[in-house]
Amino acid sequence: MATRLVQVNMKARDDSALGGFWAEALGWDVSSEGPGVTNLEPEGFVYPDPVAVCLDLVVSAEPKTVKNRVHLDLATTSTAHQAELVTRLTDRGATPVDVGQGDVPWTVLADPEGNEFCVLEPRSMYRDTGPIAAVVVDCADARAMARFWGEAMDWTVHEVTDRRAMLRSAKGVGPYLEFIRTPDVKVGWNRAHLDVRPYPGDDLDAEATRLRALGATAVDLGGSDVPWRVLADPEGNEFCLLTPS
Repeated sequence: MATRLVQVNMKARDDSALGGFWAEALGWDVSSEGPGVTNLEPEGFVYPDPVAVCLDLVVSAEPKTVKNRVHLDLATTSTAHQAELVTRLTDRGATPVDVGQGDVPWTVLADPEGNEFCVLEPRSMYRDTGPIAAVVVDCADARAMARFWGEAMDWTVHEVTDRRAMLRSAKGVGPYLEFIRTPDVKVGWNRAHLDVRPYPGDDLDAEATRLRALGATAVDLGGSDVPWRVLADPEGNEFCLLTPS
């Protein structure tokens, strides 16, 4: 059994408006599976497919109070493309933010609801990822995160150092999943989290048991009745284990 990363779930005060911003940023189509949920995926995409990690925006009244521990890095193909994308997104409501990055070649912005993201300078390793170069998760121990997520998913571990761990679909397509060591301490629920999905024919409860054996913990939803399982990785980052598909 194994899982794979299929989407990033992000809370939003106004899922429709924020969906419009991210559709502009990614060049993706917008749809909705129900009230309070906006889904973004590439045009013609057949879900799930490792060529893309989709974005789900779910309405929430919970305010954003701290820097997100999960964010997106956007790929660009040239310095001109990077500058054009930054200008276009600031025109749509993004704002520059200082997260302590210092003098770096990439640009750190926040979307209209304050969710941080990076517009990267062109890098050859991200030339075939699509608009999302990487889904980035802050962590205390990059090596430990590589061990857990390398076993939790069937993605390939590409690099592990004390500072960073990188994984990508074994098919060599789509964005990377990166864990970056930071001194920040996790506070409260993550405003953005990972959604992983087992394969058709797998057993959801058996997969949840396997992940707990690897170091995940169950998250108490206070009696909420949902068909998926909510877990946290060894550093407490919540993630959803969706039904097999």
